[in-house]
Amino acid sequence: MTDGGAFMKHRLFLFAVSLLMTCAFIAGCSSSTANSGGTHSDAALSKTVTIRMLDAGQGDAILIDTGAEVVLIDTSDVDERKLFMGALEKAGIDKVDKLILTHAHADHIGGAEPLMKKYQVGAIYDNGIASTSKLFTGYRKMAKEKGIPVTALKAGDRLDLGNGVSFRVLGPSADRVRAENQRVKKNSKDDAPSPNNDSIVGMLQCGDFRMLFTGDAEAVMEKEYVAEYGDELSADVLKSPHHGSKTSSCSEFLKTVSPAYVVISLGEGNDYGHPHKEPLKRYAKLGAEVLETDINGTITITTDGRDYQIEGER
Repeated sequence: MTDGGAFMKHRLFLFAVSLLMTCAFIAGCSSSTANSGGTHSDAALSKTVTIRMLDAGQGDAILIDTGAEVVLIDTSDVDERKLFMGALEKAGIDKVDKLILTHAHADHIGGAEPLMKKYQVGAIYDNGIASTSKLFTGYRKMAKEKGIPVTALKAGDRLDLGNGVSFRVLGPSADRVRAENQRVKKNSKDDAPSPNNDSIVGMLQCGDFRMLFTGDAEAVMEKEYVAEYGDELSADVLKSPHHGSKTSSCSEFLKTVSPAYVVISLGEGNDYGHPHKEPLKRYAKLGAEVLETDINGTITITTDGRDYQIEGER
């Protein structure tokens, strides 16, 4: 774990080429432990992309500003609504172009309704799996009343977030969604998988920068993703699956992703004991730097598509 105000800056390379001369200069600063992880692409993004893992208690709420769109992944917990809405206000947003709700657990969709009441939301994306949860039916009803389109995401889909930023959906698969909806329709609880494993999992890519979003996916799904995608899971930053729970972050998955940083969203003194010591040990063995919202507050990542900077607010 890092100290509260710890941050790392990656070396920024900017260059311009003309017919008469070539000039290269370096801006920013670097750390001895920083690793750019490969060759930089020739073109930076037109605007800086900012990713904020909001300090919104025991739940996920990740705000992405690409310079062209504002995207929100999850809305924290019902019990954290005041904290969640306060974090959005502090971030200074006035709308949400895309809202991605990874799965129908309260600590991921708990703030969806108050969000829609206060802010204009352009479109909602979820995993397409029906639920009897009042929170699920509530946001679906409100979206219909407000004329907000709801689209189901599945493996193979790709969202354009503007400014050259994309979100490639790795899961759940169409077959998994189909099977789950059939089970829900039959009201069958036999062999029901955890909704955690139905989480939308996706790779955000900004030029050379990659961040893997995992929802609450557990080890069984992590192994499936490793088998399906292999080295395509490689990322600079990993959003810790399931709030740093021992049910997730298996060694095989972490070795494949090989992140330089792991960011964990969780509430201070939470009832679940997150983050568990087992994944923390695995992160340390991997050599990844860890930031937590309970310790570091809101965690902010900025990137120009070539290099990135990550820091906590405390």
